Order: sequence, then C-alpha cells, then structure tokens
Amino acid sequence: MSGAAGLLLAAGMSTRMGTPKALLDWRGQPLVRYQVEQLRAAGCDPVVVVLGHEQERIAATLEGSGACIVDNPHYAEGRATSVRAGANAIPTTASAIVVLNVDQPREAALIRALLEALHESGAAIVTPAYAGRHGHPVVFAGWLLDEIAAVDEASEGLRAVVRRHQHERLILPWPDAAVTLDLNDLDAYERARRLWGSSV
Repeated sequence: MSGAAGLLLAAGMSTRMGTPKALLDWRGQPLVRYQVEQLRAAGCDPVVVVLGHEQERIAATLEGSGACIVDNPHYAEGRATSVRAGANAIPTTASAIVVLNVDQPREAALIRALLEALHESGAAIVTPAYAGRHGHPVVFAGWLLDEIAAVDEASEGLRAVVRRHQHERLILPWPDAAVTLDLNDLDAYERARRLWGSSV
C-alpha cells in the first residue's frame, strides 16, 4: 500500500526465550529478516527496525534487506522507548504505520489486507481478529504518528493511543489463528514453528 511504513520492534532482551527472538529460524531465515521481507512485500516503505539488545548480531542478518535500522540505547527501560525511537524515523508523510513485534511473525497477505481495510474504511486503527480474539499487527493511520512518537510506559504505551481512538477502530475478522501468534518462550516457538514456521 503506497505510503505505508512498517515499524518492527526487535530491541528486547528475549529473557523468557533465552536467545534473541529476532535470530530464531522462521521459514529458513532469521525471524527479523523474514518479517522485514513480509512488510516490504505488503508495500511498506520504509520498514524501520528498532534494535537494542544484541544489536550488532541482529543488524548483520539484515544486510541487503532494505530495512532502516534504528538503535535504541534505552531499550531496557521498556517497549515505549523503542516505539518512540522508531516513530521518529518514520516520514511525516506516511499514510499508515504497521506496528509489529519481532516475536509476532505475520505474512504479507495479512498486512496488505489490514492496510487496504484502513484506507477503504477511513478508520484510525485496524487490527485483525480470529474467532473473536484480537491479534496483531496494529495498523495506525498516518495522522497518528505524533501520538505514537509520544507514548510512554506510564500511560501503557500504544494501548493508550488505541484507547483514545477506540470509536474509530476497525476489527478485521481473519480466518487463520496465526494472527494471534506470540512467540513468548521456547515452547510457544516450537509449537508455532510446527504449525506455521516450517520452510518445507
């Protein structure tokens, strides 16, 4: 979708996983690179990747991917610091912003459908849902960039933006439970990889 930007958050310490989530294998490549490719295939340009913990190792896997890498030295202070750092690298002309955590692998077809729903509906925010359960990514209209760039941990980060615009939010039903995937720990990763993450 023309004018859309991707914001991929990959700065965390992956404490529960025990290894950087961004470097996990997903369909034959590092998860972070897979996600950059899917965002770009859906029409996101730029794709901003916020790194922190293990920044050099993860950045090395993104060479030639076209990603715009932003280093967040304050990543240990919370996710909101990464959101702000990434938002400040997104052009003010962006028509939409796709926000995704690196441990939530999503295909281009889903991202493209969410962007189309945003533009066709005029909604401020679009999120997918499977069987009534809300999923990710969250897609924000471009005019919300200033609010995204101002989030903080005290006000629950992006949740506060979603709450403020709840009446302008569109929920897009999706037929695949993959929209609820969240690779929190090794067990969750192994289950998800068996169902959705195989390169075969």
